[in-house]
Amino acid sequence: MKVLHLLLLLFIAVPLAEIWVLLQVGGMIGALPTIGLVVLTAAVGAVLVRAQGFSTVLEVRRNLDAGEVPAVAIFEGIFLLVAGALLLTPGFVTDAIGFACLVPPLRRTVILRFIEMRVIRSHHAAEAGSHRGHVFEGEFKRED
Repeated sequence: MKVLHLLLLLFIAVPLAEIWVLLQVGGMIGALPTIGLVVLTAAVGAVLVRAQGFSTVLEVRRNLDAGEVPAVAIFEGIFLLVAGALLLTPGFVTDAIGFACLVPPLRRTVILRFIEMRVIRSHHAAEAGSHRGHVFEGEFKRED
């Protein structure tokens, strides 16, 4: 499936799911408690994203001070950014996905698998490219 088709599907399916869940919850507990719950999840999510964001910034700093590449910490920052956006979006479906992004072991597992998948894919592409690639050898002389 192309990325454009996937985005189009998400832009249609997610709002429909949110409306359906909000109507179901509103029917069970009432409109005002539902609105209060949506606002509460956004506030709690903002506090959690802020706290985890500070710890991620500190981890990036520690990695850089140690001379290491902070790849995992940078991806965690991206996850936290996505989590924050999802938690500020009104609705319970996006809140559930946003809170899932805030679970450190789950987040780290997804990130490590993604990095591993990309490294293996790029390694295989490099191997395939080295056999088929064109190499141009030559010499140059700098004249000032």
